[in-house]
Amino acid sequence: MTDDPNPADRGATETVPVTVVDGDDRLAIDAPEGSVLRDLLLSHDRSPYTRYTERLNCGGRGLCATCGVRIDEDVGPEHWHDRLADRFGYPRLSCQVTVDRPMTVRPVEGKRVWGGRS
Repeated sequence: MTDDPNPADRGATETVPVTVVDGDDRLAIDAPEGSVLRDLLLSHDRSPYTRYTERLNCGGRGLCATCGVRIDEDVGPEHWHDRLADRFGYPRLSCQVTVDRPMTVRPVEGKRVWGGRS
């Protein structure tokens, strides 16, 4: 048996480093490339929702704008809401961000339903 230098050829999933910063709390995650940021946060007990929107949200369809987070790096917007958010300084919808590069994510401080402009 020979060693395969490319694990992607064997079906292995590439990972991308994602850092979640919430105040003094930092969580480093090796995220599967292509995962949805909202789902990744929820699976690591870092909900992008508030206590008001935890149960009242659109389930990741990009309609309610309640899963907004701040992303330190320039992760190009793909969804219409994220294009406007990027233009006017609103939080990005975590349900519409695909993890395809290293990023640092910050929950919106003081958010009740939607996050305000920065």
